Amino acid sequence: MFQKGSEIEVKIEKSVFEGKSIARVNGFVLFVRNVVPGDVVKVKITKVKKSYAEAELVEIIQESNLRVKPRCKFFGICGGCKWQNLDYNAQIEFKRDHVIESFERIGGFKGIDKLVLRTLPSDEIFFYRNKIEFSFSEQRWFPEDETIDLDESSKNFALGFHPPERYDKVLDIDECFLHSELSNEILNFTRDYFKSRGISIYSSEKNEGYLRFLVIREGKNTGEVMVNLVTFEDNPEIMREFTEALLSRFPQITTIVNNINTRKAQISTGEYEKVYHGNGTIIERLGDFIFQISSNSFFQTNTRQAEKLYRKIVEFSNFKPNDVVYDFYSGTGTISIFISPYVKSVTGLEIIESAVEDAWRNAELNNVKNCKFIAGDLREKLYKDKSWMKETPKPDVIIIDPPRSGMHPDVVKAVAKIQPRKIVYVSCNPTTQARDIKMLFEYTPNYEIEVIQPIDMFPHTYHIENIAVLNLIPSSRKNPIKNKINSST
Repeated sequence: MFQKGSEIEVKIEKSVFEGKSIARVNGFVLFVRNVVPGDVVKVKITKVKKSYAEAELVEIIQESNLRVKPRCKFFGICGGCKWQNLDYNAQIEFKRDHVIESFERIGGFKGIDKLVLRTLPSDEIFFYRNKIEFSFSEQRWFPEDETIDLDESSKNFALGFHPPERYDKVLDIDECFLHSELSNEILNFTRDYFKSRGISIYSSEKNEGYLRFLVIREGKNTGEVMVNLVTFEDNPEIMREFTEALLSRFPQITTIVNNINTRKAQISTGEYEKVYHGNGTIIERLGDFIFQISSNSFFQTNTRQAEKLYRKIVEFSNFKPNDVVYDFYSGTGTISIFISPYVKSVTGLEIIESAVEDAWRNAELNNVKNCKFIAGDLREKLYKDKSWMKETPKPDVIIIDPPRSGMHPDVVKAVAKIQPRKIVYVSCNPTTQARDIKMLFEYTPNYEIEVIQPIDMFPHTYHIENIAVLNLIPSSRKNPIKNKINSST
C-alpha cells in the first residue's frame, strides 16, 4: 500500500504509548510522531512493514482543536516535553488510554477500562521537577534552519540538553519550564562563569577536559537547594572559586558538591564526591516525614505528586494495624517510611547499597522504629538467601515499585507463591506492569484486579506513573478459571 519516500495526507486518530500517534489508511496503521490527534497532516513514509508503516511530519494542513501554543521556545528541538503543544486535559485522558491499551494489548485483560480510574492530574504543570540535569559539550547543536552568527567560543561551548538521538551534541538553552526560575538563573550563571574563564569541557573522544554535568536539586517543600558540578578531574582551586562566586550570587543555595567521574561513560554519578558548601545533602518533606537527599539518591522527581502517589498507596492498601508489609525495590525507603504509621512492620529490599544506607538514615531521621531495610538482589533474597524471612512473618501486603524494566519472572513467581492479602504494584511503565501482572495470573488464579490508578508525575510528557491493586480472592469466591478481569490467554 505504501512506498518508502512517498507523501500522503492523513488525519491523526489517536495517541498511543511512547509519544506516537496513529492514522489509518484503509485499515492499515501508520505511526507518526510530532502530531496531535485531530490534526490533518501531510506525512512522508519512512518505513514500511507487513502490518504497519512509519512516517514523519511534512506539513500540518489543519490543526487539531486539542493543540495549544507551547510555552517553551525550545519545544520540538530539545525533545524533553513532547506534549507541550497538547491541551493538558487531553494529556490526562490520553495517559489513561495508554494504561488501558497496555493492559489490553500486553496483558490480554478484557474490560479493564472499567477498573482504570481517571488520571490523577498534577496541580503544577510547569516548574514541577525537583531535579534537573544539564550536559556540557564542546559540540553545540544548531537546528538546520538556524543562521549561525556566533564567535567561536559560543559555537564550541554548550550547556543544556541533548536533542533526540543526538548524544554527540548539546542544545544550548537559557531556560526550562520544568524545574524552577532559580534553576534557570543558576544554569545561565554557570555557563557564563566557566565560558568566560575558558574552562575546558570533557570530550569522550579525547578523554580529557573538565566540565561534564550541572545537576540541580531542590526541596520543593523546604526550599533547600543543591548544586552538583560533575567533572572529569578533581580540581579544588576551580571548585573553591566557583563555589565562592555561586554563593555570592545565590546565597540561598544550601549545599554545593563536586562529583568526579573519570570514566568515559557519560553519566552524572561520580566515582567519588567532595563537598564544598553545606553538608552535601538537602532535606525534602513528604507529608509528616522529612527525607535527606544526597547528590546521587533516587527521589521521586515531582515532589507534590509523589505525596499524592503515596497517599493513594495508603488508601488502596487498606492497611490494618497488625499488617506486615514487604516493600520490594524499596530504594531510599520513602514508601516504607510513609506507610509506617499504618502498619506493624515494613521490610524493604533494595539492590543498591547506597540507597539502603539512605533508607536507614531516613528512618532514623524520622524516628521510625518499625522499618528495616535489606540490601541485596531480590531474586537471591527470595530463593537462595532467605534467612531474612525467618525473622519476618509472612506479609499481609506486598508493595512493588520496580524499575522501568519491571520484575524478573522469578520474582513474579515468588510473589505468587507468597500470596499476600494484597499486592500494590507501582510502575512508571504500564507495558511491563501489565506483562508482570499477566504472568502473576498465570502462576496463580487466586488474584483479581481491584483498581488501577494512573497518576501524572510528568506533565507535557507521555510518561505515566500507575498503581495496580490486586486482591487475594476469598476462598468462598475462588474460581480457578475466571477472575474479576479475565486474561485472554
